[in-house]
Amino acid sequence: MDLHPEQEDQQDSKPRSYWSRWSKQDFFPEYTFQNFNSYKDALSHTPSRLKDRLLHRSSDSFELLQLPKQSENLMKRCLTWWDLIWLGFGAVVGSGIFVITGQATRDDAGPAIVLSYAVSGFSAMLSVLCYTEFAVEVPVAGGSFSYLRIELGDFVAFIAAGNILLEALVGSAGLGRSWSSYFASIFRTDDTDFLRIRVKSLPDGFNLLDPIAVVVLLVANSIAMSGTRRTSVLNWIASIASGLIIVFILIVGFVKGKTENLVPFFPYGAKGVFEAAAVVYWSYTGFDMVANMAEEAKKPSRDIPVGLVGSMSLITVVYCLMALALCMMQKYTQIDRDAAYSVAFEAIGMNWAKYIVSICALKGMTTSLLVGSMGQARYTTQIARAHMISPWFALVHPKTGTPIYATVLVTLVSAVVALFTSLDVLSTVFSFSTLCIFMFVAIALLVRRYYVKDVTPTTDLVQFLVCLGGSTCSVVACIVDWH
Repeated sequence: MDLHPEQEDQQDSKPRSYWSRWSKQDFFPEYTFQNFNSYKDALSHTPSRLKDRLLHRSSDSFELLQLPKQSENLMKRCLTWWDLIWLGFGAVVGSGIFVITGQATRDDAGPAIVLSYAVSGFSAMLSVLCYTEFAVEVPVAGGSFSYLRIELGDFVAFIAAGNILLEALVGSAGLGRSWSSYFASIFRTDDTDFLRIRVKSLPDGFNLLDPIAVVVLLVANSIAMSGTRRTSVLNWIASIASGLIIVFILIVGFVKGKTENLVPFFPYGAKGVFEAAAVVYWSYTGFDMVANMAEEAKKPSRDIPVGLVGSMSLITVVYCLMALALCMMQKYTQIDRDAAYSVAFEAIGMNWAKYIVSICALKGMTTSLLVGSMGQARYTTQIARAHMISPWFALVHPKTGTPIYATVLVTLVSAVVALFTSLDVLSTVFSFSTLCIFMFVAIALLVRRYYVKDVTPTTDLVQFLVCLGGSTCSVVACIVDWH
């Protein structure tokens, strides 16, 4: 394990047990919370403190050298580019390709869904490059939160922290509910809610209790807490197994498929291609979790670019080939909207293959949960290091090298959300928070390239802001015109 210089300072005092941190000082160490008078004094300085938060920006050195001290123990640098490629694959390739391809193909793009996946993959790659550039220069656990704190300031980072925590909780809960739905569909396709408990006294959208989703979340997060290296090895073994199943699907699709099913290739025109691209883009989300592992990469300058760009390139190729195989197996007008691959295998006389598809989808959701729990906990750790939530959640276990308290926080809250909340409610919230973070990171990268505090001339700053404002307005205008 590579050691930071600040570890030498920690050896001057006797370390406390990780499990004995239950005092008020552990949860609220700031002077503000020492007593009622100190709290009143802090309130009286609210305007000046708010001004400081609005204008203050962090720095690379502070995020890299000072904030990790809040965790007392360092995370273990145990990940290589190979681990990061498969972490990216495991985080992104969940059930999305199996669930939304059918609807997007039949209603929006037809066989041109292949191009829709390519367009979405290109768009996702642009976001990946933003994250890669930041992760190489600022290899910390906080990912986008740290990037925004450095370039856009504490206030924007505070807004981002809320979105990140919301995304973490909603994303985990949604995956848990999806896992239980897909598991139920193996036994009964007509009613995927039959394993859930209906409570009539609760409102619609919150009245189907899902204990299976809770169990899945608890198991996945417990594995993530046990150690980064162990979780990574388990993930890439499972991801390689999933890759073999995908190869099977591709071989069958190309051997049994018919090229005449690809005609007409553009039944809905270019507009349909881009509308489908917007839908299938969600099959590419999750890569930001890999950027959060930068603090545990052995050589961030090499491992992060290879891991992020390599995994996204691999995923884009896989998605395009899988979409092509589906369209060759069945005419796009006959593709099932909800279970496209299972029905396609039935259409070519391989009814048994639908179980392989279900296993692959369940495996994908499981690895997404594993990698997601790792990334979400590290987001939470960095937010706690900055004292935007209690620094108690920033503590890293000395033996496992993982932020156990942060993982427990995300696990328990997401389990409660997953128990009550339906998928349609969760997906709406998740979409909003995810897009907000991607947008902020792209803007932060522009700021990093074109503005340096106390160095960039005022005229250049004005030009930059005008260009940024013009770009934003043009995008908004295009969206309004499109709809």
